[in-house]
Amino acid sequence: MQALVADKVKDGTILNRSEDEVATNIRSYVLAKEKEKLVGYTALHIHSPRLAEIRSLIVDEDYRGRHIGKKMVEFALEEARTLGVEEDVLVLTYLPAFFEKLGFKQIEKEVIPEHKIWADCIKCIHFPVCNEVAMVYKVWQRS
Repeated sequence: MQALVADKVKDGTILNRSEDEVATNIRSYVLAKEKEKLVGYTALHIHSPRLAEIRSLIVDEDYRGRHIGKKMVEFALEEARTLGVEEDVLVLTYLPAFFEKLGFKQIEKEVIPEHKIWADCIKCIHFPVCNEVAMVYKVWQRS
C-alpha cells in the first residue's frame, strides 16, 4: 500500500500515513485489485455520528480512466450510509472536478471540525498554507 502512494506522499498530494496508522485503521480501507495486484485504495474514516471522511484515494497510474476511483468512492459512500453516518462525508482534495461529478459540493475549510484540521493537517508538508479543496457529500442524498 505504501509503495502505491509513495510519489503522492512525497509531493504532498496525499498525507503520509505510517505503517502503524495504516495497520490500526486497516478495516477502514477499500482495496481495488486486478488479479492479485493492488491497483488502488481509499479509506472511510468515521469522525463522529454525523461526519465521515474519504481519505487517501489513489489509483495506480496504469489503471486510471477505468472508473476504479469512482467505484471506490461510491462504495465508501454506501458504507457510510450502512454505518449510519447521519450527515456528511468529507473529502480534502486537489481534484475537485472528480468529486463534483460524484455529487460532492465545495465548502469553506473553516466549517470543518477543528479536531480534523489539527489532527491530520498539521502533519502535512503544506501546512499551514494549503490549497486543497474541502468538499462534502450529503449522505442521504441520491446522486
